[in-house]
Amino acid sequence: MEGDKGSVCVTGGTGYIGSWLIKLLLQLGYSVNTTVRADPGNKRDLSFLTNLPGADEKLGIFTADLGHPQSFDAAIHGCKGLLHVASPMDFHENEPEAVVTQRSIDGALGILEACLRSKSVKKVVYTSSIAAVYFNKESVEMMDESYWTDVDYVRSEVKSVVSSYAITKTLTEKAVLEFATQHGLDLVTVVPPMVVGPFICPKMQGSVRTALSPILGSGNDYSLLINVAMVHTDDLSRALIFLLEHPEAKGRYNCSSDMVTAPKIFEILSTKYPEFTISDSLEGIKGAKFPGLSSKKLLDLGFKFDYGVEDMYDGAIKSCKEKGFL
Repeated sequence: MEGDKGSVCVTGGTGYIGSWLIKLLLQLGYSVNTTVRADPGNKRDLSFLTNLPGADEKLGIFTADLGHPQSFDAAIHGCKGLLHVASPMDFHENEPEAVVTQRSIDGALGILEACLRSKSVKKVVYTSSIAAVYFNKESVEMMDESYWTDVDYVRSEVKSVVSSYAITKTLTEKAVLEFATQHGLDLVTVVPPMVVGPFICPKMQGSVRTALSPILGSGNDYSLLINVAMVHTDDLSRALIFLLEHPEAKGRYNCSSDMVTAPKIFEILSTKYPEFTISDSLEGIKGAKFPGLSSKKLLDLGFKFDYGVEDMYDGAIKSCKEKGFL
């Protein structure tokens, strides 16, 4: 473990990315404050965080709720940086998209206001999503940071369960960038694709479940693997820290290491994991073939990806086995 690098705040610390990010930050010598949702009955087991090396001395866990942004003040107080990876999870069935979006924007901007009140936060890294990029009428091979999801197009043309999510992530990312410009806040946004790899949180993330659908037998997810951009859990977490630390990082950054097709995924799984029954039938699978997500801007700044697709699957499968999901 390295020396003291000061304090940073990570929102959503019990999640897939947040928990792995905390692990890395502690290894690097940071003190970390993280936020978790209220747990009135104290039923939630947080040992996967509290047992991390260095957690006894350098991890503070605070209760906060995106619905009440002022509840983040205590966690952010005294921190020099904020890594915002939490997302509102209280989606209600048939809830209007406008309501979901406004709640997300209000929560994100409320946290940025808390950063301004703290007088200590010098840099914010906000985690967006590939859903804020892909959904538009453009027909290209590769998309850089200039591409945005067209909200009007999604509302009128995209009939999908991810429509509301795409609109919410797009408008929230635009709102935080605009807020930062207006208030002179040093903020960058990161756009990850499907995140696949090892995890320390107790639940299997949806992206891991989708990536492992050929093993799990969830054929409804196959269409999402036709042509998919991916990044390893550790690479994404390192990129978030890299951008927090880099003085010249500005604006928006895609963070995708690989573009992989469904046949390649089936080949990797059937070759490396013969113990699983993997369907080799790809006939009849329908879905959009999305463009690649260019990470040239991030790479030009000096970042390097350490892991490929096979590493992502190895890490995800190992974690799933350890936790009894496979």
